[in-house]
Amino acid sequence: MRDADFSFELAQANVDETRLRGETARAMTRRLAEAKVLAVAERLKAAPEKAIVIGADTTVEVAGRLLGKPESAKNAREMLLRLSAKTHRVVTSVAVLRLPDRAIKIATVTTRVRFARMSRDEIATYVATGEPLDKAGAYAVQGIGGRFIERIDGCYFNVVGLPLARVYRMLLSLGWQSPRRAQKGSRAAG
Repeated sequence: MRDADFSFELAQANVDETRLRGETARAMTRRLAEAKVLAVAERLKAAPEKAIVIGADTTVEVAGRLLGKPESAKNAREMLLRLSAKTHRVVTSVAVLRLPDRAIKIATVTTRVRFARMSRDEIATYVATGEPLDKAGAYAVQGIGGRFIERIDGCYFNVVGLPLARVYRMLLSLGWQSPRRAQKGSRAAG
């Protein structure tokens, strides 16, 4: 977000991210994104100024199975074997909440990603880097994992974890202005 010229502060939402029985990728990520912004907003309710809270949740879906963050190196290897030579979906939901009026927008973005065939040795070597261990689907497209991606259909930034163009439009719809734009506007008026 810094590279896209957004200023922000990070806040932990501390939300239980357990999937509910029978929950689809879309339903789960929407529920969790909303729960995250509401949890942070609850802590900010005494804040004297306006704020916008953004929460997101991402999962990987392959052949109807949802892949979150791997619980171990073994689990990461299993996930990567499942993704090898297949196309999967990266599903991210974003919730944007404006304070103090609590106006909220929620959107879901889906991107299709095609993995190259990976040998067991390639998978073991990649997992040994540690990169897959805290990523949904056990890979980082913007890192070493990018070498295994043959094709992306949709938003690249969604695969990284936050669909920036969609977030920007959501922010604008809630009345957000870029600090640079606001400064230009105040100079022109003054």
